[in-house]
Amino acid sequence: MPRAHQKKGSAPGGSQRQLRVGEAVRHAVADILLHGSAHDPDLEGHIITIPEVRMSPDLKLATIYVMPLGGRDTDTVLAALDRNKKFLRGEIARRVNLKFAPDVRFRVDDRFDEAERIEKLLRTPAVQRDLAPDSDEDQ
Repeated sequence: MPRAHQKKGSAPGGSQRQLRVGEAVRHAVADILLHGSAHDPDLEGHIITIPEVRMSPDLKLATIYVMPLGGRDTDTVLAALDRNKKFLRGEIARRVNLKFAPDVRFRVDDRFDEAERIEKLLRTPAVQRDLAPDSDEDQ
């Protein structure tokens, strides 16, 4: 898998401008979905969280991470968002003042699943035993 090359000294999440534009796009998409502007029955039946939007360095591509409430029907929601991609791109262009309307792509945010996996791992007896203070060292 090829690595993405970053300039030395650049932030891991992108430049300040990328982060600012990503946050503006995140708010715009969240507002669109909140008010049901995308008239799609698959989207209207779900509450969708948008934890992050990552912008490309040239601000022409927005990767929007989404998670339906409870993590259910992720494939249905992604398909519905892809069907409404043209509408969402136009709404983003209207709401966020950019020279070019960014192309959008949607991905499922798996950070919630990863956090749950780590929590379960930390609760295992082997890890709890390693984290418990040693009574032998106190004596």
